Amino acid sequence: AASSLPNQGILIDTLLLQEALASSEIENIVTTQDKVFQVGLSVGNVTIEAKEVDRYRVAMQRGYEKWQENGFISENMLIEMYRVLKQRNDGYRMGAGTVLRNEQTGEIVYEPPQSQNDIIAYMRQLEQVINDSDSCNNLDPLIKMALIHHKFESIHPFPDGNGRVGRMLNVLYLIHCGLLDSPILYLSRAINRTKPDYYRLLQAVRDEGVWEKWVEYMLNAVAETAYSTVQLIISVKDLMMQMKHRMRKELPKLYSHDLLNNLFRYPYTRIEFLERDLPYTRQTARKYLEMLSDSGFVNKVSAGRNNYYINHALVELFMNVPIVPTSNSEEASTD
Repeated sequence: AASSLPNQGILIDTLLLQEALASSEIENIVTTQDKVFQVGLSVGNVTIEAKEVDRYRVAMQRGYEKWQENGFISENMLIEMYRVLKQRNDGYRMGAGTVLRNEQTGEIVYEPPQSQNDIIAYMRQLEQVINDSDSCNNLDPLIKMALIHHKFESIHPFPDGNGRVGRMLNVLYLIHCGLLDSPILYLSRAINRTKPDYYRLLQAVRDEGVWEKWVEYMLNAVAETAYSTVQLIISVKDLMMQMKHRMRKELPKLYSHDLLNNLFRYPYTRIEFLERDLPYTRQTARKYLEMLSDSGFVNKVSAGRNNYYINHALVELFMNVPIVPTSNSEEASTD
């Protein structure tokens, strides 16, 4: 479905941001879509939370680029993603003392491997499992994704950010096995909606070996996300077509296919973006954005000396993606 869009970058950029928001919210790092878009614009009072969510997007892009270069998912790739996410230079945990607690009671529910040597050994094994070409054919990749995610979460290799790196790994693995062409599966939204189940079932495998319910949960999350993503792609295509016809009718001298694509790739845009990406002078870029604002295609926002422009119809689509409801339950967690 994504390949039917004239510019897949539209979905990659914007869905990565939605995934970053939801995956971070699972770890109680909460901000708004508006604040995260402002990070890319370098305007407004950018919060710590918004910067961290944006780093998730950058880390995911880095991992995807590394996979495109090398064709496999390596320990070094995961370490680099962790470093981008957390803005740190270290890697795997070095000291003992890491435990996972129930968020509500504080009770210790799991103790991951403590020594760095054990972590290294387990991660090397996991790297082999991930890149075993036969397993993509012999075991359903969606089932294997659920098993890999649980294994990574249980190793808990990093001092922080394990949950988020693990959820990036989900998407990269599905790309690796050919189920996705690009990182556009917004899986963390479904997990965030059922966060108590996510942590409860993770722990149930450790405590009782209840794999079936865990795998079923992850498969349901993928099914919900796939449905939502297809509906979103259809909505984006329809909106692009509507805006195209309207621009041709109301602003025929301004319209170009490249301009339309740019407004969808950057839902929050500035004069500098058009000047950089399109054959426009600064004066022309300013004039066109003002005309688009006056005609209601974008909303103009003043931020001190700077202005930016919001493709409000597109932003509204991302804020109202349809869902397939699933259940909720009790909670135990850590990042």
